[in-house]
Amino acid sequence: MTACIRRREFITLIGGAGAAWPLAARAQQVERMRRIGVLMNMTADDPESQARLSAFVQGLQELGWTIGRNVQINYRWSDGDAERYRRQTAEMLALEPDVILSWGAEIASGSQKVSHPVPIVFAQSIDPVGSGMVASLARPGGNATGFTQFEYSLSGKWLELLKQVAPAVTRAAVLRDSGSSGGIGQWAIIQAGASSSGVEAFPINLREASQIEQALANSRAMAMAA
Repeated sequence: MTACIRRREFITLIGGAGAAWPLAARAQQVERMRRIGVLMNMTADDPESQARLSAFVQGLQELGWTIGRNVQINYRWSDGDAERYRRQTAEMLALEPDVILSWGAEIASGSQKVSHPVPIVFAQSIDPVGSGMVASLARPGGNATGFTQFEYSLSGKWLELLKQVAPAVTRAAVLRDSGSSGGIGQWAIIQAGASSSGVEAFPINLREASQIEQALANSRAMAMAA
Protein backbone atom coordinates (compact mmCIF):
# COMPACT_ATOMS: atom_id res chain seq x y z
CA MET A 1 0.00 0.00 0.00
CA THR A 2 2.75 2.39 0.94
CA ALA A 3 4.71 1.57 -2.21
CA CYS A 4 1.59 2.09 -4.33
CA ILE A 5 0.97 5.50 -2.79
CA ARG A 6 4.56 6.49 -3.28
CA ARG A 7 4.40 5.35 -6.89
CA ARG A 8 1.27 7.45 -7.45
CA GLU A 9 2.91 10.46 -5.79
CA PHE A 10 5.99 10.01 -7.99
CA ILE A 11 3.92 9.77 -11.16
CA THR A 12 1.89 12.86 -10.13
CA LEU A 13 5.07 14.78 -9.38
CA ILE A 14 6.65 13.91 -12.73
CA GLY A 15 3.41 14.63 -14.57
CA GLY A 16 3.06 18.02 -12.93
CA ALA A 17 6.65 18.92 -13.71
CA GLY A 18 6.22 17.78 -17.30
CA ALA A 19 3.17 19.99 -17.70
CA ALA A 20 5.04 22.91 -16.18
CA TRP A 21 8.07 22.63 -18.49
CA PRO A 22 6.29 23.83 -21.66
CA LEU A 23 4.78 26.71 -19.67
CA ALA A 24 8.20 27.71 -18.41
CA ALA A 25 9.63 27.48 -21.92
CA ARG A 26 6.83 29.63 -23.30
CA ALA A 27 7.33 32.16 -20.52
CA GLN A 28 11.00 32.45 -21.45
CA GLN A 29 10.07 32.98 -25.10
CA VAL A 30 7.68 35.85 -24.37
CA GLU A 31 9.38 39.08 -25.46
CA ARG A 32 8.59 42.55 -24.34
CA MET A 33 6.56 44.41 -26.94
CA ARG A 34 8.55 47.40 -28.16
CA ARG A 35 6.83 50.50 -29.52
CA ILE A 36 8.11 52.57 -32.42
CA GLY A 37 6.54 55.88 -33.33
CA VAL A 38 6.88 56.94 -36.97
CA LEU A 39 6.26 60.57 -37.91
CA MET A 40 5.98 61.21 -41.64
CA ASN A 41 5.96 64.58 -43.41
CA MET A 42 4.03 63.08 -46.35
CA THR A 43 0.57 61.67 -46.95
CA ALA A 44 -0.28 58.05 -46.18
CA ASP A 45 -1.03 57.26 -49.84
CA ASP A 46 2.18 58.80 -51.21
CA PRO A 47 4.06 56.10 -53.20
CA GLU A 48 7.44 57.32 -51.96
CA SER A 49 6.41 57.20 -48.31
CA GLN A 50 5.02 53.70 -48.76
CA ALA A 51 8.27 52.56 -50.37
CA ARG A 52 10.28 54.00 -47.49
CA LEU A 53 8.13 52.35 -44.86
CA SER A 54 8.24 49.01 -46.67
CA ALA A 55 12.04 49.15 -46.63
CA PHE A 56 11.96 50.09 -42.94
CA VAL A 57 9.70 47.18 -41.99
CA GLN A 58 11.80 44.80 -44.07
CA GLY A 59 14.92 45.97 -42.27
CA LEU A 60 13.26 45.36 -38.92
CA GLN A 61 12.30 41.84 -39.96
CA GLU A 62 15.85 41.08 -41.03
CA LEU A 63 16.99 42.08 -37.54
CA GLY A 64 14.45 39.82 -35.85
CA TRP A 65 11.67 42.35 -35.18
CA THR A 66 8.21 41.19 -36.22
CA ILE A 67 5.16 43.45 -36.09
CA GLY A 68 2.65 42.05 -33.63
CA ARG A 69 5.14 39.70 -31.97
CA ASN A 70 7.82 41.87 -30.44
CA VAL A 71 7.28 45.30 -31.97
CA GLN A 72 4.35 47.63 -32.55
CA ILE A 73 4.49 50.61 -34.92
CA ASN A 74 2.29 53.70 -34.65
CA TYR A 75 2.18 56.03 -37.65
CA ARG A 76 1.30 59.70 -37.99
CA TRP A 77 1.14 61.63 -41.28
CA SER A 78 1.49 65.42 -41.31
CA ASP A 79 1.46 66.12 -45.08
CA GLY A 80 3.86 69.01 -44.44
CA ASP A 81 1.39 70.84 -42.18
CA ALA A 82 3.32 72.44 -39.30
CA GLU A 83 0.38 72.66 -36.89
CA ARG A 84 -0.63 69.08 -37.63
CA TYR A 85 2.82 67.66 -36.91
CA ARG A 86 2.95 69.54 -33.61
CA ARG A 87 -0.30 67.88 -32.57
CA GLN A 88 0.87 64.52 -33.83
CA THR A 89 4.17 64.83 -31.97
CA ALA A 90 2.27 65.32 -28.73
CA GLU A 91 0.02 62.37 -29.57
CA MET A 92 2.99 60.17 -30.32
CA LEU A 93 4.80 61.06 -27.10
CA ALA A 94 1.63 60.29 -25.13
CA LEU A 95 1.87 56.72 -26.44
CA GLU A 96 5.28 56.45 -24.72
CA PRO A 97 7.19 54.82 -27.59
CA ASP A 98 10.64 53.34 -27.08
CA VAL A 99 11.95 55.36 -30.04
CA ILE A 100 10.62 57.82 -32.62
CA LEU A 101 11.59 57.65 -36.27
CA SER A 102 10.94 60.88 -38.13
CA TRP A 103 11.07 61.77 -41.78
CA GLY A 104 11.55 65.50 -42.02
CA ALA A 105 13.81 67.88 -40.10
CA GLU A 106 10.95 70.02 -38.84
CA ILE A 107 9.21 67.01 -37.31
CA ALA A 108 12.35 65.88 -35.54
CA SER A 109 13.00 69.37 -34.25
CA GLY A 110 9.42 69.65 -33.02
CA SER A 111 9.74 66.35 -31.20
CA GLN A 112 12.80 67.57 -29.37
CA LYS A 113 11.17 70.75 -28.16
CA VAL A 114 8.80 68.66 -26.05
CA SER A 115 10.48 67.76 -22.77
CA HIS A 116 10.59 63.99 -23.08
CA PRO A 117 13.42 61.44 -22.92
CA VAL A 118 12.32 59.42 -25.96
CA PRO A 119 15.22 58.77 -28.39
CA ILE A 120 14.66 60.30 -31.84
CA VAL A 121 16.16 59.07 -35.10
CA PHE A 122 15.70 61.43 -38.06
CA ALA A 123 15.96 59.93 -41.53
CA GLN A 124 16.74 63.13 -43.38
CA SER A 125 17.93 66.60 -42.49
CA ILE A 126 19.72 69.32 -44.42
CA ASP A 127 21.31 70.94 -41.38
CA PRO A 128 20.79 69.07 -38.08
CA VAL A 129 23.31 71.32 -36.32
CA GLY A 130 21.89 74.62 -37.60
CA SER A 131 18.33 73.58 -36.81
CA GLY A 132 19.31 72.67 -33.25
CA MET A 133 18.61 68.94 -33.45
CA VAL A 134 22.18 67.95 -32.56
CA ALA A 135 25.11 69.71 -30.97
CA SER A 136 27.54 68.60 -33.67
CA LEU A 137 27.87 65.93 -36.34
CA ALA A 138 30.70 64.24 -34.45
CA ARG A 139 28.96 64.31 -31.07
CA PRO A 140 25.18 64.73 -31.48
CA GLY A 141 24.44 64.67 -27.74
CA GLY A 142 20.90 64.92 -26.40
CA ASN A 143 18.27 62.42 -27.47
CA ALA A 144 18.50 62.74 -31.26
CA THR A 145 20.66 61.26 -33.99
CA GLY A 146 20.17 60.34 -37.62
CA PHE A 147 21.15 61.03 -41.18
CA THR A 148 21.83 64.26 -43.05
CA GLN A 149 21.17 64.67 -46.76
CA PHE A 150 23.96 67.14 -47.49
CA GLU A 151 27.45 68.05 -46.48
CA TYR A 152 27.44 71.83 -46.78
CA SER A 153 30.64 72.18 -48.76
CA LEU A 154 28.77 70.53 -51.64
CA SER A 155 26.61 73.64 -51.93
CA GLY A 156 29.67 75.68 -52.87
CA LYS A 157 30.61 73.05 -55.46
CA TRP A 158 27.35 73.66 -57.29
CA LEU A 159 28.53 77.11 -58.36
CA GLU A 160 31.93 75.75 -59.36
CA LEU A 161 30.22 73.21 -61.61
CA LEU A 162 27.98 75.93 -63.02
CA LYS A 163 31.03 78.02 -63.96
CA GLN A 164 32.63 75.00 -65.62
CA VAL A 165 29.52 74.35 -67.71
CA ALA A 166 28.84 78.01 -68.47
CA PRO A 167 31.98 80.13 -67.81
CA ALA A 168 30.22 83.34 -68.86
CA VAL A 169 27.69 83.15 -66.02
CA THR A 170 27.98 86.10 -63.64
CA ARG A 171 24.62 85.97 -61.82
CA ALA A 172 22.83 82.93 -60.36
CA ALA A 173 19.38 82.69 -58.81
CA VAL A 174 19.05 80.38 -55.82
CA LEU A 175 15.56 79.02 -55.18
CA ARG A 176 15.18 78.46 -51.47
CA ASP A 177 12.68 78.16 -48.66
CA SER A 178 13.52 81.04 -46.36
CA GLY A 179 11.38 79.49 -43.62
CA SER A 180 13.55 76.40 -43.38
CA SER A 181 16.02 76.65 -40.51
CA GLY A 182 18.16 74.03 -42.22
CA GLY A 183 18.77 76.27 -45.22
CA ILE A 184 20.48 79.10 -43.31
CA GLY A 185 23.91 77.50 -43.22
CA GLN A 186 23.53 76.21 -46.75
CA TRP A 187 22.81 79.68 -48.10
CA ALA A 188 25.86 81.02 -46.25
CA ILE A 189 28.10 78.47 -47.99
CA ILE A 190 26.58 79.34 -51.37
CA GLN A 191 27.26 83.03 -50.79
CA ALA A 192 30.86 82.32 -49.82
CA GLY A 193 31.33 80.17 -52.91
CA ALA A 194 29.74 82.80 -55.12
CA SER A 195 32.20 85.49 -54.14
CA SER A 196 35.20 83.24 -54.77
CA SER A 197 33.76 82.09 -58.12
CA GLY A 198 33.03 85.59 -59.34
CA VAL A 199 29.28 84.95 -59.42
CA GLU A 200 26.59 87.11 -57.89
CA ALA A 201 24.10 84.81 -56.14
CA PHE A 202 20.71 86.19 -55.24
CA PRO A 203 17.95 84.30 -53.41
CA ILE A 204 14.43 83.73 -54.65
CA ASN A 205 12.35 82.75 -51.66
CA LEU A 206 9.37 80.46 -51.95
CA ARG A 207 7.37 78.23 -49.63
CA GLU A 208 5.54 75.79 -51.90
CA ALA A 209 6.38 73.70 -54.95
CA SER A 210 3.60 75.46 -56.88
CA GLN A 211 5.63 78.69 -56.69
CA ILE A 212 8.68 77.27 -58.48
CA GLU A 213 7.43 77.95 -62.02
CA GLN A 214 6.66 81.58 -61.25
CA ALA A 215 9.99 81.95 -59.44
CA LEU A 216 11.85 80.69 -62.50
CA ALA A 217 9.95 83.14 -64.71
CA ASN A 218 10.85 85.98 -62.36
CA SER A 219 14.52 85.01 -62.36
CA ARG A 220 14.58 84.93 -66.17
CA ALA A 221 13.00 88.37 -66.25
CA MET A 222 15.62 89.69 -63.83
CA ALA A 223 18.42 88.18 -65.91
CA MET A 224 17.12 89.82 -69.09
CA ALA A 225 16.73 93.16 -67.34
CA ALA A 226 20.31 92.98 -66.15
